[in-house]
Amino acid sequence: MQDKKFDTQAVHFSTHRESEVASKVQPIYQTTAYSFKDLEDIEGYYSGNKPFLYSRLDNPNNDDLATGVARLEGAPSGAATSSGLSAILCAVLAAAQQGDHIVACDDLYGGTYHLFGSELKSFGIDVTFVSFADQKSIQEAIRPNTKILYSESITNPLLRVEDISGLVEMARKNNVISMIDNTFATPYLIRPYVQGVNVVIHSATKYIAGHSDVTAGIVAGDQDIVQRAKEKMANLGCNLGPFDAWLAGRGLKTLSVRMERQVKNAAALAQFMKSQQAIKKVYYPESASAKGNGAIVTVELDEKADIEAFFRHLSWVKLVATLAGVETSVSYPLGTSHRNMPDELIKQHGITKHVVRISVGIEEIEDIQDAFSAALNHSM
Repeated sequence: MQDKKFDTQAVHFSTHRESEVASKVQPIYQTTAYSFKDLEDIEGYYSGNKPFLYSRLDNPNNDDLATGVARLEGAPSGAATSSGLSAILCAVLAAAQQGDHIVACDDLYGGTYHLFGSELKSFGIDVTFVSFADQKSIQEAIRPNTKILYSESITNPLLRVEDISGLVEMARKNNVISMIDNTFATPYLIRPYVQGVNVVIHSATKYIAGHSDVTAGIVAGDQDIVQRAKEKMANLGCNLGPFDAWLAGRGLKTLSVRMERQVKNAAALAQFMKSQQAIKKVYYPESASAKGNGAIVTVELDEKADIEAFFRHLSWVKLVATLAGVETSVSYPLGTSHRNMPDELIKQHGITKHVVRISVGIEEIEDIQDAFSAALNHSM
């Protein structure tokens, strides 16, 4: 399928296995383990002649999902994990160990910031956060023991588009590994691996699965790093269940059609929001990719706006602590995703109490605009 176009690969990502039952779609391998004929047959697994032993290690559904996303990214290998954050953890531990150092952008998703700033310390890994909008700051932060440069293709929640080519050049010049979280863009918009990034990470919970009913993560990239990430996944118990993998795979098949509609709606909503009296600022990329600029719109309401009244009057638009389902929703970064970040960093990046992140769905754009117009009018 590597010679097929993106949309075709997304639909036909599954590797069909021989079976007496000729199922049109990949079955759910809802099993904890796989049976063997005898001891010699078991040895076949360890010699590489048998693909599956135990579902914590791997499963046909997990393998399908990981391989499918990796192919869309143009990467040779992929691994599926239990969540986006576990994918980040496994990827980082595959490339860094005790005594090593990471340079990360300082406008990360709050959960990643906490993982890097707090949890990695127990592994003996140090992290320096700097502005990746400034190449000089990145270079000055790199040490002899730096192993990873880490960023997001489109940052959460203020939607800065990373200079991926500049990041790749910096990583290569300093002989370090480049990692990009591509959750917001998806390979539909941006393919960091094709641009030279070593490792691409997804919270497949979001656009890959696409329907707000599964939690999953993906690591895709260089074969050696992904293989180590897969080992970390198994040894740390970060494996993805087969049914969740199957659900995420089902969602992957419609990634292109969902993203096409959501990106179109988001662009229209961003333009609409710029004309609203209650809106002080609209954050929306201008040149993320040739296919569009993403399905997230972040806005800052006017200081005079009553933010609580705004949320109370959103009608059918749900207030949630996530994003990327087919239905439009909003989140409150200061009170959820970024609530544990340092106050000075939150202030520096302008994540105020009036900032709202909008995940734009596939509904009719006029209905989306009407819902936000009504809520904004009630806020003033």
